[in-house]
Amino acid sequence: MSAETPVCQLLERQEQDHRHWLWVAPPRDAWLSPQETALLSGDAAQSTDWRARGGVVHDPFATAPLGEVPGAVLFWPKSHALGEWWLLSLCQRLPEDTPLWLVGENNGGIKRVLKVLAALGLGCRKRDSARRCSLFETRVGRVVLDPALAWQTLEVEGLTLHSHPGVFGHGKLDDGTRLLLETLAPRLPEGPFRALDMGCGDGILACWLARRRARVSATDINAFAVEATRRSLAANNLAGEVVAGDVYSGLPEGARFERIISNPPFHQERAIDYGPAGRLIRGAPEHLTPGGELWLVANAFLPYPDLLEASFGGFEILADDRRFRVYRAIKR
Repeated sequence: MSAETPVCQLLERQEQDHRHWLWVAPPRDAWLSPQETALLSGDAAQSTDWRARGGVVHDPFATAPLGEVPGAVLFWPKSHALGEWWLLSLCQRLPEDTPLWLVGENNGGIKRVLKVLAALGLGCRKRDSARRCSLFETRVGRVVLDPALAWQTLEVEGLTLHSHPGVFGHGKLDDGTRLLLETLAPRLPEGPFRALDMGCGDGILACWLARRRARVSATDINAFAVEATRRSLAANNLAGEVVAGDVYSGLPEGARFERIISNPPFHQERAIDYGPAGRLIRGAPEHLTPGGELWLVANAFLPYPDLLEASFGGFEILADDRRFRVYRAIKR
């Protein structure tokens, strides 16, 4: 099967047997077969699919050695800080001198890895370029920087949050989420009620709801967000169930909520992707109790009103600052 994404097309043209190699943070591309390879990824859906097809999946947050492999390929992400974290983690967990390739799109910052590798004392050479992508080659070496230092702690709304470079809005409160909290505060009753934080990020919504005595569940397709939310709840001595999953897929069968609250993503790396938000809205009535409410904040230009109208038969705009809108829809 031929590669679909530019980075995998660049890899495909290399004269290299990748059997038993480790794929790190790869895109979803059918060319990447789980047979005789292993995966290290923050994408929960990709990891689930990889296991289902018989592949080996490693935990990105484990510190145990990954064992000997013929080589590894790190697909450089849009977030430069996240790429550095992956690189430091691989240097910590792979045997020294393991071949390591780094591949990415030129407009995604892959060429900056030359300075990163030089700062870490790792040699590097350019192996190939095509499809507006570049491929660099180095070897794993011992570095003194601990990848755990990438975690940040911040105080927001009187809550302590743990944030990782792999989480949306790393290290700050997103303006849309801020507007959502300001709109929710006078309109949301104190608990107890069952609430779902969909796309939980660093856990600000889950923690804020739990502090108001809601029985909170939180979910995200991003393993970094799941880990960050668990750490944030623990840091504030708050209870909540946090699961990995693609929209509703990680929730227990039959789970129902009185409130679903979300700042849903609309990007997959650099591409606009309305799919997750669309599934969130269309699936909300099935996961709400009668009279239950869906609250979401979104950029004002996004085409969610039609989806809300079709799924709920009506909705309200409770806040609009010209950048973001807060929507509420009620299950009748």
